[in-house]
Amino acid sequence: MLSSANKKYLRKLSMNYKSLFQIGKDGISDNLAQTLSDSLEAHELVKCNLLKTCPVSVREAAIELAGLTNSEVVHIVGHTFVLYRRSKENKLGLKK
Repeated sequence: MLSSANKKYLRKLSMNYKSLFQIGKDGISDNLAQTLSDSLEAHELVKCNLLKTCPVSVREAAIELAGLTNSEVVHIVGHTFVLYRRSKENKLGLKK
């Protein structure tokens, strides 16, 4: 569970990130969840963007993908959300 200070720090970091994933009319698939999980292992912090054609809402997509990838939702704004999962290398240096 992320503390509010950690979420604030991660939100600040994610401001300069570009969306790595765009979720469209196909919605959330197993392939997307696996690719996102691999990306979280490599980067720890991943920004995703929902297109207007996506059949689910941004909040639903963020919560479902967080559950499928064992990550946490850091921030949801507009059609964009940010997920975080600690990597084995602990690159971002968050306090426990």
